[in-house]
Amino acid sequence: MVKNLTPRQISLITSIALTILLSILGSLYFLFGASIPDFFVIILAIICIFILSYILISFMLERYIYRKVKLIYKIIHKSKTSVQNKEDITKDEHILQRVSDEVKLWAESQEKEIESLKKLEKYRRGFLGNVSHELKTPIFTIQGYIHTLIDGGLQDEEINMKYLQKAASNAERLQSIVDDLEVISHLETGSIALDITEFDIRDLAKDVISDVQFQAAAKNITVELKDGADKAFNVRADRDNITQVLNNLVINSIKYGRSDGRTKIGFYDMDKFVLIEVSDNGIGIEEKHLKHLFDRFYRVDKSRSRTMGGSGLGLAIVKHILEAHNQTINVRSTLGQGSTFGFTLAKA
Repeated sequence: MVKNLTPRQISLITSIALTILLSILGSLYFLFGASIPDFFVIILAIICIFILSYILISFMLERYIYRKVKLIYKIIHKSKTSVQNKEDITKDEHILQRVSDEVKLWAESQEKEIESLKKLEKYRRGFLGNVSHELKTPIFTIQGYIHTLIDGGLQDEEINMKYLQKAASNAERLQSIVDDLEVISHLETGSIALDITEFDIRDLAKDVISDVQFQAAAKNITVELKDGADKAFNVRADRDNITQVLNNLVINSIKYGRSDGRTKIGFYDMDKFVLIEVSDNGIGIEEKHLKHLFDRFYRVDKSRSRTMGGSGLGLAIVKHILEAHNQTINVRSTLGQGSTFGFTLAKA
């Protein structure tokens, strides 16, 4: 293609065109009266013109275009990778088209990177704001109780133990937030090695149900397995981490469930995977909140969530644990009717 010429091809075509042009001009000159030189002299002149024009054009391309384009190509190519690449361009390549393609790809990648950095910056600002807000609440509460005790409340037997217990409770909440942030950090960086084993997810669910009976009884909520969970559903996963996933989902369903309500855990065979669902008939979640549920510190009802305790990182941890297993979690909910959280695990 004419538009994809190499520097040598450009020099060659230009030289041929220039030689033909000069030959035509010379022919016209001799046609209108000048003496015609020997045929050998004409051929020699044409050859000399071609060689000289080719050398001159090649030199100009090399000197003023090729080197500049080559430098641009190397700069762009190096900016796309941190590893030194020995790949280079030569005069026999379609250099202009290649550099044009490289510039286009580089521009697109830079645009994507800028957009990604903008999103990360926005997320960072929001995350820092959320962290500071979440930490300030228990810190200020602890300070208030301690200063009250220092200012004389320590000698008041009616409030001293009460305030110390509340300060300790907020200190535990503070520790919970820090611990959960550390867990998420390790999961994101991959510094936690998963201990993948085969186990029956139904047996694990039974253990979780047994562990949450105290919280469920406080609200008179029934936690049970769905019908059809009377057989083994063997999966391959990190048992401890999946225990945390199920525990977080079930406790959330109890926290936001109705008194005298119910929470059910179901299992479904999905060919190479097992689908695990935790459903309740609680207060439900508005659709506008669903896409943010797994964000750190995101709370649908902020005042109620903080009253119930927790770090606000439970669902974020659930998401990261499942992503570490190369699995996903989804949620569907109807306001006033309940919610269902579902995730998959590889079948053993």
